[in-house]
Amino acid sequence: METVIFDGEDGTELEFGILEQTRVGGVNYLLVIDPEENDEENGSAAYILKDISEDGDEEGCYVFVEDDTEYEKSPVTVSRG
Repeated sequence: METVIFDGEDGTELEFGILEQTRVGGVNYLLVIDPEENDEENGSAAYILKDISEDGDEEGCYVFVEDDTEYEKSPVTVSRG
């Protein structure tokens, strides 16, 4: 699984596994999980991250999608088997 590392607000590094990438309405989104939280019985929490970086930025800038309206627009469907 491809991973991406983010700088947390408190200066710690957060590593997430990328499950899916998509673009909706000209905005890039990532569906990610915390690989350290993944276990056979309970799986892992999934998060949707929105790319808010500007054109020409050397690094991407992502924020967690917390707005229910925006979350409902996301085309990502996750099912548990």
